[in-house]
Amino acid sequence: MNVKTIVVGSLNTNCYILTKNGHALIIDPGDEYDKIISNIGDNKIDGVIITHYHFDHIGALNYFDKNLILDRNNLDEKEYNIGNFKFNVIYTPGHKEDSITIYFKEDKIMFTGDFIFKNAIGRTDLPGGSDIDMLKSLNKIRNYPKDITIYPGHGLSTILSHELK
Repeated sequence: MNVKTIVVGSLNTNCYILTKNGHALIIDPGDEYDKIISNIGDNKIDGVIITHYHFDHIGALNYFDKNLILDRNNLDEKEYNIGNFKFNVIYTPGHKEDSITIYFKEDKIMFTGDFIFKNAIGRTDLPGGSDIDMLKSLNKIRNYPKDITIYPGHGLSTILSHELK
């Protein structure tokens, strides 16, 4: 699987385009629809995943087919096979009540939205945030393999073992 990071919008949000065998998943289309689409090429879009509903993660969402949108409202905490992609959904509230993390076990990667960043965790003082939920989510994530690469909603990627320190 190929992971391409497209930085979009006024808050420099990471939009991720995952491609595999002519298919694509988009994670957090925060803004700049044309920029996102131009990076998809000839790949067929199998889904658009939203890690949480803050404006900087969904700014280009209305340009996509509503039937392709995947989020906390229609994803349970389990494994999915969508197109050529196999991943697990992990509920990780704290930054926002609808926050999810997308885990690709075979590739050892996680897309955490604004839950975990390099050297930081997401804010809990915004509407929908909770210190208690954040602590529960962090404790849940401790059980995953330590060599997972984390792709956050903003900034550079990191490794789970580094963030657990």
